[in-house]
Amino acid sequence: MQRVAVDRTVEADAETVRMRMHDIEPCMRAAGFDEVTVAGSTIEVANEVGPVRIELTLERFEAEDADLAYRQRDGIFEAMTTWYRVTETEAGTAIEAETEFGLDVAMVGSFLDSTVISVQRRRELTAQLDYLEG
Repeated sequence: MQRVAVDRTVEADAETVRMRMHDIEPCMRAAGFDEVTVAGSTIEVANEVGPVRIELTLERFEAEDADLAYRQRDGIFEAMTTWYRVTETEAGTAIEAETEFGLDVAMVGSFLDSTVISVQRRRELTAQLDYLEG
């Protein structure tokens, strides 16, 4: 499994950050996804990564140590899970976002390797933290 994590401390209060995080469609769009559809706990996203179109069906789930968590139900990964954690600190509100993934080599092919996916995912998570910061 590969791991990508980003974190940041922001001035916004934790409740505001959580509220923005749970407004799933704009939070996912902030990551740069071209298409986002939310229906209950199911999130469908699509994005162009170079010449490849990536489509994922994600499922939100409750995780004891996360404010928001989802995992791939259908898509290019063998497995993919993302967690977001929000913690109030003396310096402000700490936000952590982490994705773990395993590639399904048969589906991904030669263009997308773990390095390309890691760079893309770091970019997406960083853009989401920009959005959560307000």
